[in-house]
Amino acid sequence: MNVADIPEQSMGRVKAKDKAGWLALYADDAVVEDPVGGAEWDPEGKGQRGKAAIGAFYDMFSTFQSAFEFEVHERFVCGNEVAALVSMHITNKEGVKNTTKAINVYKINDAGKVQSLRSFWTR
Repeated sequence: MNVADIPEQSMGRVKAKDKAGWLALYADDAVVEDPVGGAEWDPEGKGQRGKAAIGAFYDMFSTFQSAFEFEVHERFVCGNEVAALVSMHITNKEGVKNTTKAINVYKINDAGKVQSLRSFWTR
């Protein structure tokens, strides 16, 4: 997998509501920090570790959204990592649309799987 393509692949599968496809991008021992620093679903800010926890995280965020759109504005590739400036447009079940800008940093392992995702949100 080309590291530069990871942002579109990851968020594209979320947009398509393809949980299995999204999880298939990740290594078995991957870590997802979304957002970095924690949130109400991750009060200690340690992220989701392993596919079971990452899958549960997917289930949690997908229950409150009816639509997910995204834009990748810029990307910076260095070695096996890509940092992407993105806008995520989330429409909740009540029809309210919110936009969050973030810098998503993806790191892939030697097998071409995402080893980590760190998402730095604007707040």
